[in-house]
Amino acid sequence: MHYRFLSFLILICSCLPLACDRNTSEPLSTANRAPFREGEPLPSNDGDWPWWRGPTFDGIAEDQKVPHHWSETENIVWKVPLPGIGHGSPIVVDERIFLPTANDQDQTMSLLCLDRKSGKVLWNKEVHQGGFMHTHKKNSHASATPAWDGKRVFVVFLVQGGIFVSAYDREGTRLWQTRAGNFDSKHGYGSSPLLYKSLVIVNGDNQGEGFLAALDRQTGKIVWRVDRTDNSSFATPVVAHIDGVDQLLLSGHNTICSYNPENGELRWQAEGPAATTANTMLWHRGLVFASGGWPEQNLMAVHADGSGEIAWQKGIKAYVPSPAIVNNRLLIVQDGNIVRLFDPKTGDELWKERLGRRGYSASPTVVGDIVFLPDETGVVHVFRAGEKFENISSNTLEGDGMASPIICGDRIFLRTSSHLYCVGYLSYTTE
Repeated sequence: MHYRFLSFLILICSCLPLACDRNTSEPLSTANRAPFREGEPLPSNDGDWPWWRGPTFDGIAEDQKVPHHWSETENIVWKVPLPGIGHGSPIVVDERIFLPTANDQDQTMSLLCLDRKSGKVLWNKEVHQGGFMHTHKKNSHASATPAWDGKRVFVVFLVQGGIFVSAYDREGTRLWQTRAGNFDSKHGYGSSPLLYKSLVIVNGDNQGEGFLAALDRQTGKIVWRVDRTDNSSFATPVVAHIDGVDQLLLSGHNTICSYNPENGELRWQAEGPAATTANTMLWHRGLVFASGGWPEQNLMAVHADGSGEIAWQKGIKAYVPSPAIVNNRLLIVQDGNIVRLFDPKTGDELWKERLGRRGYSASPTVVGDIVFLPDETGVVHVFRAGEKFENISSNTLEGDGMASPIICGDRIFLRTSSHLYCVGYLSYTTE
């Protein structure tokens, strides 16, 4: 989410087992098994946004000069129409932009590559044709944000009863494609791929055979696979270095799980926040934060030292948008039109504001203490999340707004339901 969809009711049993109970690292096929290796370093170029939630995996953009006000006639560097529909956010790397899209009429799923400076489409590669599966009306068939490792772009689609991971080079040549696991779709898919060392990790939580799988990003072979509880959930995993170790964090099925990202072994687990989650967990100063929206409405902070001890929790619904840290404060966006700021250590609420007239499916992007947040109508709200809430602007462009903003290289990249926009000061040019 990511991705950023879903505001719905899911009919499931009232009693669910913990998501991590079936912790077996059994591969889908021994012939497709690969050993773990360190792999080439992931890119760390200033001015790029290579994967979901950005370079630091938390929605925080580096300090830069970007407009706080724009319109169709103000501070638009370029605007290009997009074929098909997709809720996945673009990624911006080197001189290129990659984003997924899907055409419901001819049932094609594609990966687009655009020129960063002009928005010109450089190539459009069909990844799948046919085999579309059921999805929720607020979801799309292209809701997972791609990821870039410096040589390959990885894109994930749900099609033909399974989750498929595909790798392409910068010129659009497909390098490999792997069916990571089966998927029984209740409301579609939206979890984005996560890169860690030599791995590309995908969440396959579904009402059939739920799983979490890691593939070798060079070959596409499965390195490890963990079975999870069979129930739909939609969160994107993230790796955080906490308490001296790398922890692969994933919520869902009334459980917060911390895995060893190298082999999928369970480090610890804690109960909560809800049966169904749809966002990406966050970490700050030894705590991890998770929230869910059905049937429980819960926001919680858990100690990440292996104890699984709950530090605090609140009975509020923060379902699809991912949380963010703003100047050591915890920003929470509710699916309705409410934003809140908390002390992350104690859970004390600093302020609560109603913002806009429609709900949120996108996640916030933060520059300093300024937050950029699109609502579902496509209006991007800009506000300062300081000791007090300060509303700065509300900016309207063409099309609805389900994708999260990308802010890098003094530019804001906004995907609407119809266009991709590049927003910036026109006097500034990249070298």
